Amino acid sequence: MAPLQLVVFDMAGTTVRDQHEVEACFAQAAAATGLRATAARILAAQGQAKRFVFEALWREQLGPAVRPSALGARVDESYEAFRSILESHYRTAEVVPTAGCLELLAFLRGQGVRVALTTGFYRAVTDLILHRLGWDAGLDAQHRGSAQSFIDLSIASDEVAEGRPAPLMIQKAMQVFGITDPQAVYNVGDTPSDLESGRRAGCARSLGVVNGTHTRQQLVACPNDGLFASLAELHQHLQVELVPA
Repeated sequence: MAPLQLVVFDMAGTTVRDQHEVEACFAQAAAATGLRATAARILAAQGQAKRFVFEALWREQLGPAVRPSALGARVDESYEAFRSILESHYRTAEVVPTAGCLELLAFLRGQGVRVALTTGFYRAVTDLILHRLGWDAGLDAQHRGSAQSFIDLSIASDEVAEGRPAPLMIQKAMQVFGITDPQAVYNVGDTPSDLESGRRAGCARSLGVVNGTHTRQQLVACPNDGLFASLAELHQHLQVELVPA
């Protein structure tokens, strides 16, 4: 396996604490716009680009014969409701890192390993979260960091052609840093779509944390290269791997 050069982390549920708030925002927007979506269906779609999820759910509800214009109007209505609810939530609610996140990201950067954050959110709410945490300090207009910043790169789902489980955000991060071998990359997330994106990208390891939106029991059925109780436990694991005895 190539030396580790980059670790790609999901945001909500992985590096940013999420006690199912995003699912609640999604459910509220669905209910307000007449979209039927069970809690299980919403949970299963976590990690994916949110507009894509609304489109998939509306297509299921309206059937294959729905006119594109009618489908688009429904999707727009639900998505705009979701944006308003979600942005209001992140402006007013407590926004905190997950257990062990700050220590792990600082450790990786101290070892010369790049840190990229990816998300199923769009750029506006991604920036809102980064700002609430102070993680936007030192990022340039392309959301790339410097030696003084907390992260090396932020990528939102609306900055690639297709969100997770497609591997495009991981691949974009690799391109930014000139990394051509995916075996030099680890991927970390808390949802099935996070894990699948790492697998599709060919990452050396696609790892899960089970203190986010999905439990160990829910993630164990997904192809993965390791499940951890938290980023704190992953930190312990990587210290042994990366620091010579």
